[in-house]
Amino acid sequence: MRANGVGPDGLRVRSGTAWIACRGMAICLLLLGTVHPGCAEPARRHVLVLFENNRLLPGNVLGDRGITSALAEVDRSTEISTEFLDYPRFSGAAYVATVTRFLKEKYAARPPGVIIVAGDKALDFALNTRAGLFPHVPVVHVGVARSFLASRPPLPDDVVGVPFDRDFAATIGQALDWHPQARHLVLVTGASEQDRNWEEDLRRAAGRFEGRVGVEMLAGRTTAQVLKRVGELGTDAVVVTPGFFRDGAGSIFTPAEAVRLIAQASRAPVYGPFVTFIGTGAVGGWMTSFEAMGREGGSIANRLLAGQAPSALRLPQVMPVALHVDWRQIERWGIDPAAVPADAIIQFRSPGFWQTYSRETMAVALAFLLQSLLLTALLLERNRRRSAQSSVDRYRFELAHASRLAVAGELTGSIAHEINQPLAAILSNAAAAEMMLESGAARPGDLKDILADIRRDDLRASEVIRRLRALLAKHEVERQPFDLNEILSDVIALLGAEARRRRIALSARAAAETITVVGDRIQLQQVLINLIMNAMDALADTPEEQRNVALSLEGSATGATIRVRDRGHGITAEHLAKLFESFFTTKRKGIGLGLSIARTLVEAHGGTIAAESVPGEGAVFTIWLPRVAPGGSVWVGAT
Repeated sequence: MRANGVGPDGLRVRSGTAWIACRGMAICLLLLGTVHPGCAEPARRHVLVLFENNRLLPGNVLGDRGITSALAEVDRSTEISTEFLDYPRFSGAAYVATVTRFLKEKYAARPPGVIIVAGDKALDFALNTRAGLFPHVPVVHVGVARSFLASRPPLPDDVVGVPFDRDFAATIGQALDWHPQARHLVLVTGASEQDRNWEEDLRRAAGRFEGRVGVEMLAGRTTAQVLKRVGELGTDAVVVTPGFFRDGAGSIFTPAEAVRLIAQASRAPVYGPFVTFIGTGAVGGWMTSFEAMGREGGSIANRLLAGQAPSALRLPQVMPVALHVDWRQIERWGIDPAAVPADAIIQFRSPGFWQTYSRETMAVALAFLLQSLLLTALLLERNRRRSAQSSVDRYRFELAHASRLAVAGELTGSIAHEINQPLAAILSNAAAAEMMLESGAARPGDLKDILADIRRDDLRASEVIRRLRALLAKHEVERQPFDLNEILSDVIALLGAEARRRRIALSARAAAETITVVGDRIQLQQVLINLIMNAMDALADTPEEQRNVALSLEGSATGATIRVRDRGHGITAEHLAKLFESFFTTKRKGIGLGLSIARTLVEAHGGTIAAESVPGEGAVFTIWLPRVAPGGSVWVGAT
């Protein structure tokens, strides 16, 4: 050993003392099977998975998926280490010793909390080497045949799992039931140790059918010999095989690869006991899911990692088995679909015409049968829609008119004041003229001035009444071109007195140009009156110097923007989203229809209305209307 060098575990050490300490920690880990608190950080969930075959074996892929998903359901941070013994390519005492030494050194610093072994050989390896590896770490076996467990001494208490049955007899029986004409049963296995174990199981299972069929065993043959023989079979034969790992020539296969070659060459149907054979050309068989085995093993590992004692586990006696079939092979070999059990697990079944086109067929049939009724219903519906639209338009007109009447009610005091002022002035001027005439000192010039004042006040009162009548009268909706600046002027004139009564500064900034839109001026006037009245209501309890309502108009190439701004308390975000909904109001005596009607009227003109507010800084309502040249089209309708 070198000072200040690198130890065999990959850690850089500074002295012989440090190296000894690290070796001592490794020995501690090997003896205890867990990380000692004084030696390293607290142990994480660490699971070592040991497969007996190579990593590309389809069964291993499915089993690994089941193990990983089960462990992740409890803790996604579980550390999973996976190793492959690669049987039967490698075997023998020297190989076992090499793998044992490799695993011992590799996981010395991070020993597993649970070991999962997959397959008979993996379990055999773990039982024979655990004393030198991780003697106190519990072992969970998956994918181990119950016949293998029965052939050896009882397992230690901390080696647990759920075995499975390779039910060759059930698979042979199913094949003969589906092919009652069969008189010849061909069994195919290979030359590896595992293949020979399968051969024994197959011979015992085939013995149950003596007298029913003749049995031919193709064991340990070369692949070429096997393929030649199955190619010579007739319709009176069936082939049952678990595949093989090594053929008589020493070539290595996976069982699924071997079955694929056999099924391609065979002139008789092929059956097998593993789910990985579905899709290779085999018809099927009674099988246990490799993924289900993996999930069961992962679930047991979770319970052990959580501290449950192996002796306290209540495990099933055996993994469930089910009939798996490839529907394409069912059709290929003329098997009666009614003979397939309802609980069979079927893959690659193409849906029939009804399953594929059931919806379309039903739709066509219903359309054909109900066509005349549907046409009648459409005609009736069109009439109903016209009637409903007419009713909606009528109710909208009534509602808009009622809203204008409600606004007029609120303006009663200020309107009366606006009319009383010119009437009082007229009365005063008339009295003055009368006094002049009675005194005999009336001069024509003075009387002419009095008459001019009377005429001016009369026009002023008449204008107030005209605007009021236009606002309150029911009328057919007329979409005519008009200048939006005129609307602003009319609204300010109608609401000026009300603003003065409330001591609110009401101002309007008209556009410098003529901005023409097509619409109903009374409806748009109603919208602005509603917004301004709301703004004045919002200023009711603010200081007088803040009581400002500003109306502005701006034009662009395609439209016009009207803004109504106040300096009230603003609108909360919660209320802002509901402002234009019917019957939503924040006023104690409001009914919540004003803004809803305003939005309806603006949208009827092809425009939009929106509100913005910063609580404490007031609110801004923005109306956008499409701009139309004065020569645009005119539409007249009733709402």
